Amino acid sequence: MVKRPPLKALSLFNSSTLEGLQRSHQSLSFIIDHLLSSKMLPHVQSLIQQVLSGRISSPTFTSSSLLHYLTKTNLSLDSTHVHLYEAIINAHVQCQLTEQALFYFTQMIDKGLVPGPKTFNNLLGFLINSNCFEKAWCLFNETKGKVEMDVYSFGIVIKGCCEAGDLDRGFELLVLLEEMGWSPNVVIYTTLIDGCCKNGDIERAKKLFRKMGELGLVANQYTYTVLINGLFKKGLKKDGFELYEEMEHNGVGKLDKASSLFDHLKLFGQSPTLVTYNVLIAGFCRAGNFVQAADLVRDMEERGISPSKVTYTILIDAIVRSDDMEKAFQIYSSMEKAGLVPDVHTYGVLIHGLCMKGNLKEALKLFKSMSEKHLEPNDVIYNTLILGYCKEGSSYRALGLLKEMGASRLIPNVATYSSTIGVLCKDGKWTEAEVLLKAMIESDMDIEENVKCQDKDMKMLF
Repeated sequence: MVKRPPLKALSLFNSSTLEGLQRSHQSLSFIIDHLLSSKMLPHVQSLIQQVLSGRISSPTFTSSSLLHYLTKTNLSLDSTHVHLYEAIINAHVQCQLTEQALFYFTQMIDKGLVPGPKTFNNLLGFLINSNCFEKAWCLFNETKGKVEMDVYSFGIVIKGCCEAGDLDRGFELLVLLEEMGWSPNVVIYTTLIDGCCKNGDIERAKKLFRKMGELGLVANQYTYTVLINGLFKKGLKKDGFELYEEMEHNGVGKLDKASSLFDHLKLFGQSPTLVTYNVLIAGFCRAGNFVQAADLVRDMEERGISPSKVTYTILIDAIVRSDDMEKAFQIYSSMEKAGLVPDVHTYGVLIHGLCMKGNLKEALKLFKSMSEKHLEPNDVIYNTLILGYCKEGSSYRALGLLKEMGASRLIPNVATYSSTIGVLCKDGKWTEAEVLLKAMIESDMDIEENVKCQDKDMKMLF
C-alpha cells in the first residue's frame, strides 16, 4: 500500500477502516510517513485529529501510545520530523486539548526542533482565545530564540495583553518588536488603540494614532472605529465627529460597502450611543444606503435608544435629496407624533425640498407655520424661498420676503440680491431694481467671496 500514490493509499486506508479493519501503530505510522514524505501535511493532521477524537480507534493502542510511537520512531531532525510535530500540535489545538498541545510543543523544542511561525502563532492564538493568557505569555517569553517568530506572533500576544487589561506589557512588546528591527503593522497599532480606549486612556490612544501617520501607516476602518467610539465614550463628541469626517474625507471604509462601520463597532464589543448612531445614520444616508440607515434606526429603538430630532432631520434631509417629498413629510409627521419639536434646520430642509420641486405654495405655508412653534426663520430659509420665487418669476413675493428679511436683520447673499434684481428687471420694475442694487452696494458685501454661494444656490434651484 505504501508504494501506491499517497492519495490512493489514503483512500484505501480510509475505506478499509470503514469496513472495520483493525489498525496498529505500524499501519498508521506507514500511512503517516507516506503522507509526510509527499508533503501532504493537512492530511496528516486530519488523521491525527481522527485518532484524538476517537473516529479512528483500536484495542491495540491509545492516542497517547500512538503519538509516543510516532515521535520515537521518527528520530531524525529533518523537516519531516518537524512537520510531524507541527501536525500533532495543530491537531491538538483543533481538538482544543490545551495541555497536550503544550506538552508536544515543549517536547519538540527540547529535541532541538524549530517550529515554524504558523504553528507557533496557532498555539498562541488558541491559548489566548481559551482564556489562558498567562500560559501564552510564558510560552512567548520562554521560547524566544527557540522558535520562528514573526510580526503576527507579537500581534497575537499584544492582543492578549489588551484583552487582559495589561497595557503596559502590550507596550513592552511593541518596544521589543521595534528593537528586533521589525515594523509594527496597522493591526498591532489598532489593537493597542482599542486597548487604550477600553481602559479610558484616550490620550495614549490619540498619540498612537498620530504615530501611525508619522510612520506612514494608513489607518483602516477598524482603527477609526475604535478611536471614534473611544472619543464618544469620553464625551469628546467634537473630536469624534472631526475624526469621522477625516475618515470619510480619506475615503476609508465607505459605508455603502459590504461591511459597515456599525458592524465594526459591535465587533469590538462597543455599545453605540445616540451620537454614534446619528453619525452612522448620516454616513449611510450620504452614501445613499437608506435601507441600512433604516435598519440602524430600528436597531437603536430595539436597544432602548429613542431617535432624536437630529436623527429625524438627518433622515428627512436624505429623503428630500432623493426627491421623495411625500416620504419626507411622513417622517416629519412621525417626528411630531413622537413628541419632538422640529427645529429651524428641519424646516429649512423641508422648505428647500419644496422649493426644488417648485411647490412654493406649500413652502410658504410651512414657512408661516414656524411662528406657531415660536421659531424664527434664518437667512438660509429666506434665501431659499426668495430664490424659489425668482425662479417662478414672482418679483412681488421675492421682494416682499427680501424686505422682511432686512426687517429681521438678516443679510441676503449675493445670489438672493442678483436673482431678485434680475426678476425685477424682467418685470420692468426698474426703480425697485435700482434701489435694491444700491442697497447691495451699500451693504459693503464681499461680492467675490459670495459668488461661490451664488453659484451653489443657483445650481440647486435652477
